[in-house]
Parts: sequence; C-alpha cells; structure tokens
Amino acid sequence: MHSIIIFASGKGSNAAAIIEYFRTHPMATVSLIVSNKADAGVLELAKKENIPSRVIDRETLKSAEFVAMLENYKPSLIVLAGFLWKIPDEFVVAFRNRIINIHPALLPAFGGKGMYGHNVHQAVLEAGHKESGITIHYVDEVYDNGDIILQARCKVCPQDDADALAKRIHTLEHFYFPRTIEFLLSQTSDATNTI
Repeated sequence: MHSIIIFASGKGSNAAAIIEYFRTHPMATVSLIVSNKADAGVLELAKKENIPSRVIDRETLKSAEFVAMLENYKPSLIVLAGFLWKIPDEFVVAFRNRIINIHPALLPAFGGKGMYGHNVHQAVLEAGHKESGITIHYVDEVYDNGDIILQARCKVCPQDDADALAKRIHTLEHFYFPRTIEFLLSQTSDATNTI
C-alpha cells in the first residue's frame, strides 16, 4: 500500500477529500498530516481520523532530521493541499518527483509568491478572465513552476465575487485531486492497482 503525506495550512477540505477517497481504497493511505499552523483545522481532521500529525516551523522544514523522519513513512507522494510556505530546495531535492501541489488557477497565470486562495480568485476577477480552474503540478525549486500534471477549467460568471468563484474551484479540487493522486500512484512500478 502506498503512503501519502499531506501538508496543509488551513481547514483541510482537500485533505478531507483525499482521506475520504482512499478510506476504503486498497491502493493508498494517508500516513501523516503536517501543518505550519498549530491552530489549523486540518490538525483537528487528523485527530478525528486517527492520522498522526506534526506541526513544523521553517527551520524544521529545512532540516535533514525532518526529511529523515518523513522518509521513515516511505511516502510515494507528498501532497501539498493548501500549504502556504515555499518548499526549500533541499526538501525538493530529497523528494524529487514525489511532491505535488494544487493551485487554484490555470498556471502559469496567477501563480507565484502571495498567489493563494482569495488573492488568486480576486486577481482572476480583476483581470476579467472568462474562465479559471485548477492546476495540479509537481513541485520544483520555483513557486508554481513544476511540470503540470492536470488542469481542469470552470467558467467565471459575470456576477461572481471571489467567494462564489472559490466554491466552483473547490468543487474541481475535491473531485480531481484524489483521482489525480490515484492515477499517479497507479503509474509507479510497485502499484498494485490501476484505474
């Protein structure tokens, strides 16, 4: 069975969708949830689901000891599900091609430092774009720059505000993120199932 580690900074709606999707799936399980905020809702989710969790600071994220601890979980994927810190280069190198992120816009547009959540949706609206969507991509040393795995689109309606657009984006995220994880795991050499 594949091990998934989730990194999140907020309430954890994507983490919840992933946990639910793999709850009875023989392919994978969420082994650990990591957050940079001690009061993040995702930690309550971890407790409720009996999944180990860890709160980290920036120094921990850069440390060889933390990387070694994560390696003990033998993660097939490290999934950034609303994790708001840039991943340090050393961490990217240690888990090359095993870290994926979800971004609430169609990269390369509306990516980079500070472009997350409400900020992204507001920028899309202010730019007058007629569509938005999600991008699931590998993480490399540059913000929102890694190879794109999947994009899914939705309309931007004339009456939308950032919250209305966010709801449409969340629907895409909760559907596509677990299924993309499943697809990626099915492509690895030791996968026991395929989709």
